[in-house]
Amino acid sequence: MSKALASFVGLLALLLGATVSTQTKADSDFKVTLLGTGTPVPLLDRFGPSTLVEAGNQKLLFDAGRGATIRLRQISATKGTGMIMTKIDALFLTHYHSDHTLGIPDLWLTGWLGMSRKEPFRLIGPVGAKSMMDNLERAYALDIKIRLEDEKLPPEGIATVVEEFEKDGIVYDKDGVKVIAFTVDHGEAIKPAVGYRIEYKGRAVVISGDTRYNKNVIKYSTGVDLLIHEVCIARPELLSSSDYNRRVMAHHTNPREAGQVFSLAKPKLAVYSHLTFLRGSAIPPATVDDIVAGTRETYDGPLQVGVDLMSFEIGDTVIVSQPKP
Repeated sequence: MSKALASFVGLLALLLGATVSTQTKADSDFKVTLLGTGTPVPLLDRFGPSTLVEAGNQKLLFDAGRGATIRLRQISATKGTGMIMTKIDALFLTHYHSDHTLGIPDLWLTGWLGMSRKEPFRLIGPVGAKSMMDNLERAYALDIKIRLEDEKLPPEGIATVVEEFEKDGIVYDKDGVKVIAFTVDHGEAIKPAVGYRIEYKGRAVVISGDTRYNKNVIKYSTGVDLLIHEVCIARPELLSSSDYNRRVMAHHTNPREAGQVFSLAKPKLAVYSHLTFLRGSAIPPATVDDIVAGTRETYDGPLQVGVDLMSFEIGDTVIVSQPKP
């Protein structure tokens, strides 16, 4: 990292109340990376929602939005290691909106045909996960048949193991890593919808999933090391002129509400991901600065506005690493 960039990153962290590290060597074996921080709108700088959690020998993926496999490829190239795509122990889904699931076929199929995954693809989610994977297997049945016969790929690598749950509680517990699912409120028609709490070595990370202001998020994230929360923002004149944007906003958490969540939960570090900037043809979208300003109306603690490939090492402190230019 150049001195100029390091100075800028340090200043940004000071303004937002977080600690940024320019270290190149990890000091923790509990790490979170934002693979995608965007929305259904295709953007070059913000891919679809997806978060990688590495804890001990476990690699867990939460949601698989557009471009998740590309971000995993970038991480592998940066580390100079084997393909992380083939080493995902489980993919967890928060809900079944397309922007959170578009990357599943890519992760499942490309991890097999391009990277020779030899273990079954494991998917964990609320009720609906089995139906979705059954239909994906039917959709790609001919492709799979051809590659098995022509390329002699290992059949075990394209197999799937799907686990569903119906209520809050532990949904994954292996080698000291525990994942707890909890119900959130993404709207009356958008059910099921959940968030996740990941625990490891006495530390904890919460991923809110898509939700309105919700007390369950506060309950499961109180005192955590890292709280990753969605956020949605629109200029007032846009909401007053668009029924569609009002409906979208009603399914999400605005910056002021998210600040209330952070103030009550008191995480070591609050992070925004899945940033939704509502737009209109004649009205410019709000900005990151607007998100921060709205949050600061109700919260004055450590805050980071996430970008793709930003990572966090979870230890006695939370160390933030900015993506390389």
